[in-house]
This record gives sequence, structure tokens and C-alpha cells, in this order.
Amino acid sequence: MTDDVRNIVLGVIAAGISASLGWLARTYLWRRKLRRKQEFLGMPTDSESLLVVNRDAGGEGVHRYDVFALLELAAVVKDCGAHAQILSHDAARQGIGERTEFCVGGPASNRRTAAHLQSLLPGVRIDTDAAPGPDRAAFHIGGERYPLEPGVAEYVLLARLTTRQEARPVFLFCGQRAITNQAATRYLARNHEKLARKHGNGSFCLLLKVINSEAYGPDVVELVADVTRAAREPVPAAPRPSHRAAG
Repeated sequence: MTDDVRNIVLGVIAAGISASLGWLARTYLWRRKLRRKQEFLGMPTDSESLLVVNRDAGGEGVHRYDVFALLELAAVVKDCGAHAQILSHDAARQGIGERTEFCVGGPASNRRTAAHLQSLLPGVRIDTDAAPGPDRAAFHIGGERYPLEPGVAEYVLLARLTTRQEARPVFLFCGQRAITNQAATRYLARNHEKLARKHGNGSFCLLLKVINSEAYGPDVVELVADVTRAAREPVPAAPRPSHRAAG
């Protein structure tokens, strides 16, 4: 074997080794990234998850933006190699922690959300009165009020909630309008790595603002605050009026 042939053979071998090492490194990084995503979302490969569907607050069906939200969540579930079951909010009668749950919609359109707010986020109060008025769909959290300005500034809660160690999480997308539910699911899909780094696998509740949805749809979202502490503390009961006996 001449020196030229030997150099060519060695070059091919070196290139093959480099390519193999590069492939192994990329595979390792991809698997680590997937594992972290699965841990944050509580969805190991071949696990089961639950998508809880609300109804349109103004009708009997599902709003098209909520359908889009479910499609975005279905893609997240598929990326984790898990499986999803879709249930209507009034048919999802089961406990918390057995399966990862994605619950879409506010308490006016989703009974399951109303139950989660009452038991897991007692510091959140949402006006569900359908009559027009300044407080319609307003959020009240920790003494702060966040009113609905349709198409201009709309709020949505994105929460990851667990009840015990090793329990599968509940993800809550509780918005003032259907388009804000989709905005929150898209925010989770795009920012799950950052959320996992900041919050780990613990519970959190974030208040997001959807800006100018009439022009930008669900794409322009601003993080207003981490309201976990205020949302998990029960609202103090109003003091009872004292009645003095007439003397």
C-alpha cells in the first residue's frame, strides 16, 4: 500500500469516526432534551394523558380557538411519545395525579377548571356573570383586578399543578376568551424548556396577557407575573357585620 492510498484510507476512517461521534453526540443531546421535556410535562414514552375539552361559553359546541388549542396540545403529546384521550369537561370524573391532564377553558365553560380553581388555586376569583359589565370575565388575584378588554388586552392563567410527589401534573389554560386559551397552549409549547429550568417539576401559576388579538391573534403574549403564591392562598373571608343590640 502506497503512502497516498494509506492517507486516503486513514482519512476515510477518521471521517467515519468523526461522523459517528457527531451522530452519537446529537442523539445523546436529543434524548436528554426529550427526557427533560417528558419529565416536565409528566409524560413518559407510551404514557396516557387527558385533554379536557370545554364548551363555547356562548353556545353548545367547542370554539374554534379551543380546537386549535387542543391541536397544539396533541402535537406536544405526540412529541413526547405519549397518548391522549379527549374528554368533555362534564364527563371527566376522575382524580388528580394518575395521568397528565391538560384542561382548557375558564370556569364558565369548563366544570373541571372550576373544580381545579376551587381546590388548587383558591386565591383566584373569576367573574363568570354572562351579563355585560365592567367586571365580566375579570380576574381577581391577590387583591389585584385584571379586567377584560376584548381584542386589546386579555388575560389567561397558565398553571402547572401537582398534589403530591411523583403525581402527574395538571396543566390549566384558563383564559378570559377562547383565543387566550390557544395563546397559553402555544406559550407552553414554545417555552417549556425555560419554564422547566425556572420551576423544575413543581407547581406554578403564571398570569399572561394577550395583546391586540384582533391584529396578532394568539401570537403576542406577555408574561405579567408569577402569581403562584397569591393564587394558592385562600381569599380571606369577608368580616361579618356586627349587630349591636339596641339599648
